[in-house]
Amino acid sequence: MKNKFLSIVAILMVMSMNVCAQKANKVLVAYFSATGTTAAVAEKLAKVTGGTLYAITPETAYTSADLNWNNKKSRSSVEMNDPKSRPALKGKMGNIADYEVVYIGYPIWWGVAPHIINTFIENHDLKGKTLIPFATSGGSGIAESVSALKKSYPDLNWKEGKLLNRTSESTLREWVKKTIY
Repeated sequence: MKNKFLSIVAILMVMSMNVCAQKANKVLVAYFSATGTTAAVAEKLAKVTGGTLYAITPETAYTSADLNWNNKKSRSSVEMNDPKSRPALKGKMGNIADYEVVYIGYPIWWGVAPHIINTFIENHDLKGKTLIPFATSGGSGIAESVSALKKSYPDLNWKEGKLLNRTSESTLREWVKKTIY
């Protein structure tokens, strides 16, 4: 009888520690994806972290013509050539205060995060949160984009970012362990 009682107490303690650990690191995976590539990675990341998935959505969706980086008059080219450009968001994350860790995902455009990421950051109170950037790219690394974010928002608590092209779930799990715990 005494052994059963101790076993039950031990199980309850482990369960409560797991619940506390999950609450202590409530995770948001916020991402912008123009073509679906970053969205697929964000979905995997949310699954691995147990986090809430949130799409950073532009008020006006990008068309394939908007994304034509070879056309200097395309929407993405015009936005990226104007450092003050802040594309409007379709909505705002209402309960951002509930999260302690925010993964911020984006495709790399012109070596940096698309300016809609700046819009997201400037429209949400992220002070005191741990921010972890992740990105997808056809040819650029993530270092320049992370450096630019840290320079633009030095008062925020940035962790090192990671390029997550074609990343397996096991690789994601290893990276998450290093970033959160």
